[in-house]
Amino acid sequence: MAGKVYLIGAGPGDPDLLTIKAMKIIKKSDIILYDRLIEKSILKKIPKGTRKIFVGKNLGEDSDALQNKINELIEKYYSEGKVVARLKSGDPFIFGRGGEEIEFMKNKNIDFEVIPGITSATGVPTYMGLPLTHRNYSSSILIIPGHFKNGNTMDWEFIARFDGTLVILMGVSNMDEIMKNLILHGKDENTPVCIIQNGTKNNQKILKGNIKNIADMSRKRKVQPPAVIVIGKVVHLLD
Repeated sequence: MAGKVYLIGAGPGDPDLLTIKAMKIIKKSDIILYDRLIEKSILKKIPKGTRKIFVGKNLGEDSDALQNKINELIEKYYSEGKVVARLKSGDPFIFGRGGEEIEFMKNKNIDFEVIPGITSATGVPTYMGLPLTHRNYSSSILIIPGHFKNGNTMDWEFIARFDGTLVILMGVSNMDEIMKNLILHGKDENTPVCIIQNGTKNNQKILKGNIKNIADMSRKRKVQPPAVIVIGKVVHLLD
């Protein structure tokens, strides 16, 4: 039998936000390779007898070594004629290694298909009723990562000048650096900020402040990832 690999976005957390197509593929797959942020309630939907393999990154684990392991598992089970579901949180192409995984599969002539998912960058604010665009506040969105590969950084001058809604993923651990850079490069320190922790889940928490005080507020409230940071005038709509 010919194998096939499906790269699937599982959405931001709420299992009901998993797409119908994603669920159909999961139910017919032989192997599930899943990431750390995949909710247990989603894993419970996997049929009994389907092999589940955790391939998420643990604290301190080398990312490149882990990715090589994932690639090896994909190639191994595909060559055995298995249907493999590579299950990633959010959307597989937004700040994940989905692009690298399809590069690998193309190089190995592996038959694959990508199933989009709802990225937390848009899904989490929308779920709580926060529009990222609004004709009275913002007509554009800029999505950036909160930490960077191999010491690389962002064009903070450009980001600080951006007048639309700024959405930051994976930024909790670098909150101080992010806010200091925004202020240093000219962003109004009173610009409103919203942090949404565990978005779309039963334990979702929301913290509001501004660029000047949000880092201190998040420490006092002990905000933990996963969290989405939204910066801009649209945050006023939560009042």
